[in-house]
Amino acid sequence: MNYQETVHWLFAQLPMYQQQGAIAYKADLHNTLLLAEYLGNPEKKLRCIHVAGTNGKGSTSHLLASVLQEAGYIVGLYTSPHLKDFRERIKINGNCIEENYVTAFVSQHQSFFLQHDLSFFEMTVGLALQYFADCKVDVAIMEVGMGGRLDATNIITPLLSVITNIGLDHTAFLGNTLTAIAGEKAGIIKANVPVIIGQHTAETRAIFLEKAASQNALLYFADESTETPAACALLGHYQKYNTQTALTAIRVLQEHDYFTIPERAISEGFLNVVTNTGLQGRWQQLGANPKIIADTAHNFDGLAEVMNQIQKEKFAQLHLVIGMVNDKDLDGILPLFPKNAKYYFCKPNLPRGLDAEILATIAVEFNLKGEVYNSVSAAYAAACKNAAITDFIYVGGSTFVVAEIL
Repeated sequence: MNYQETVHWLFAQLPMYQQQGAIAYKADLHNTLLLAEYLGNPEKKLRCIHVAGTNGKGSTSHLLASVLQEAGYIVGLYTSPHLKDFRERIKINGNCIEENYVTAFVSQHQSFFLQHDLSFFEMTVGLALQYFADCKVDVAIMEVGMGGRLDATNIITPLLSVITNIGLDHTAFLGNTLTAIAGEKAGIIKANVPVIIGQHTAETRAIFLEKAASQNALLYFADESTETPAACALLGHYQKYNTQTALTAIRVLQEHDYFTIPERAISEGFLNVVTNTGLQGRWQQLGANPKIIADTAHNFDGLAEVMNQIQKEKFAQLHLVIGMVNDKDLDGILPLFPKNAKYYFCKPNLPRGLDAEILATIAVEFNLKGEVYNSVSAAYAAACKNAAITDFIYVGGSTFVVAEIL
């Protein structure tokens, strides 16, 4: 198989949560451990940083990678989902994994994948760990896919664990209370491994304190730090939480002498994060006159931050290109959206995409009115055509909507 055929096989042949939802969720690590053993346990050859959380784990992971790159290290970065190309999930110093490595890995191990019915995510984690080990990276930053305790990345024993925050998302899998979700994400806390908590509440604090104590893990709350982070290239107001979390994590790495990280690397890492890592989709400006912003926020906490920032913008008319997946709590999310806007409802192009007609019908119940379009690109084109130079266009509601525009 060539690269495109290989990627098609990865996506189409096996269940994947981002495409299919619950059918792809496996509630144990048996297959991942089996794969790791089969590959010769590449995770044991790596120094890792493990990053979980409801929102901000991607931005935090990229910030950490950028700083460590500026400090002169070879940095592996595993994140999900991707926006344009599967290879975005696995990078070293901002460069995507080579197509021929992906193809060779799948070709060599395909019979094992089929024999053990491995999921898309299990295979991808194995690919990342093997690639980072083969390339002898100095550090691998591994972002959790969903949850933590049962996530395929949780076979690693990292130098440092990071949990950015806790919010209500993926409740069908992780629980429908903050304490239940915190318990799942606290599952990445390992014995004697320091852990950073980005944001906490009284109820989630208790969960983290108990878990850290049981593992003899030093616990740090980033939102209690009084240090001001360096200026950052990421412009979303919500990034203040992620920069604080990343900075606290860096201080702990310095404190434990895991890496030599000069202050220059921190400031330049924050300023050059987009250039160094290729991060996209976080309050990303796509145009001016009218100003066009795309953002991958897709749950209550993330969208609340973004909608608040939109209201602080200056514009004559607001245009929102919106699409969602079918497992979102629309009754909880839609009240966040402004009523004085023109809506362009669309369906992201994947099986889990919510039908645009359904989205529009429910949105009307919250006085959100607009037109339905048969694709994300058609909705975006209509918004661009209708908007005056003094208007503001926002594209979002789902990572997959942003991906189709980018």
